[in-house]
Amino acid sequence: MAALTDYDCTRYGRQMMIGGWGVPGQERLKRARVFIVGAGGLGSPVALYLAAAGVGTIGLGDCDRPDLSNLNRQILYTDADLGRPKAEVAAEVLRRLNPAIAVNSSGERIAEHNIERIVGPVDLILDCLDNFDTRYVLNAYSVRHSIPLIHAAIWGLSGQITVLHPPRTPCLRCIFPDAPPREVFPVAGVTPGLAGCLQATEALKLLTGLGASLLGKLLVFDAEQMTFTTLTVERRPDCPACAGLIRT
Repeated sequence: MAALTDYDCTRYGRQMMIGGWGVPGQERLKRARVFIVGAGGLGSPVALYLAAAGVGTIGLGDCDRPDLSNLNRQILYTDADLGRPKAEVAAEVLRRLNPAIAVNSSGERIAEHNIERIVGPVDLILDCLDNFDTRYVLNAYSVRHSIPLIHAAIWGLSGQITVLHPPRTPCLRCIFPDAPPREVFPVAGVTPGLAGCLQATEALKLLTGLGASLLGKLLVFDAEQMTFTTLTVERRPDCPACAGLIRT
């Protein structure tokens, strides 16, 4: 059970005023378990806003340590945290932000051999990564266990967000069958801030049952021109990750 306490009702009262959210939606958040993979530019706003909203159990996975070049966008960290494990620092920040939730973290690099142990049974996975190799591992896990996966990626002042839940939607490999080459790319801090807030919004909507989600749609934004475009995406019948699933 996840009955709300007086503390909960006061802390989350303003969001519970939203139509369709209320006590039932907040109780669903309190019961929810999410895992955020990547605690950098995207993962920072995602983690902060999901913790602030009262998501009951948040898992964090990141094998990196912050350096000075990260601090223009990775708002979980300060100069004092340089060189410390990101997962450890991020968990400390979230626990201070909301002591009423549970926060678990892992500093291991997620791969096929350990993802079952690190991520485990969750209601939702958030892809806040900057590389497709690990994204494909997350995608396979999402497909295998039928767990919704919220993907986002950014470049400069542009970004993209989608909600994936095969067989209702394509999987990540349907949309991006081949990984682009890894490279150092331009980024202003506001871009992952915007994309991460959109990811967190989609997560809260899915967990509370509120509104219409980006299931089967890819939202692309260009913040330089301040344009937002929503595209419909389709499953690929020959997709190596999800072709065997039966559409329902």
